[in-house]
This record gives sequence, structure tokens and C-alpha cells, in this order.
Amino acid sequence: MTPEDVGVFAESLPQVKRKGTAAQPAWYVHDRLVVRLVDDTTAVIRVPLEKRESLLASYPTGFGVPPRFESHHKVEAYLDRADPAGIRKAIELAWEMQRR
Repeated sequence: MTPEDVGVFAESLPQVKRKGTAAQPAWYVHDRLVVRLVDDTTAVIRVPLEKRESLLASYPTGFGVPPRFESHHKVEAYLDRADPAGIRKAIELAWEMQRR
């Protein structure tokens, strides 16, 4: 999945708006982070903690949780090796959590 694909998908969800910078664009709903690009191959996605383990088990090569994210509702998505369906699923989970 490309960074452009991430943006197109995020913006297809109701009320999602692009913010951030040109180098690190981010998409928010109600001013709450959904997904942010770190670089061309990595995105940070908000994911409910109770759904994170299932996501990691379903897509083990596409996501990771660095130590700094262990207590946060976040995962890193590795765009160059992740299944696009898994990234879309994670973005949807973030959108559902943040739009409330």
C-alpha cells in the first residue's frame, strides 16, 4: 500500500480531514488522530487496545508495537509489507474509535 493509498482510503471515511504537514500528513476525525504517515513506508494508526492483539495476530508482518506504544492505542503499519486489507481494517478501527 502506498502513502497515497492511505490518504485516499482515510479521506473516504465520513468526516475525516487531512492535517499535519506535507512531510508527515495525518488524518483526523473530530480533531482526533486516525492515521499519520511517519515516512513512505510507515504509518501510525490509532487502534483500540482491546482489538490490537487480534489485528497483530491476523497480520503479523504488517504491524508492530514499539515499546513507546505499548500503553497507547497505537500500532505502526509497515506499508511496504502489510496486507492492504489489514491497513484498511486498522484505519477503520481507528475511525470507529475516534468518531464517538
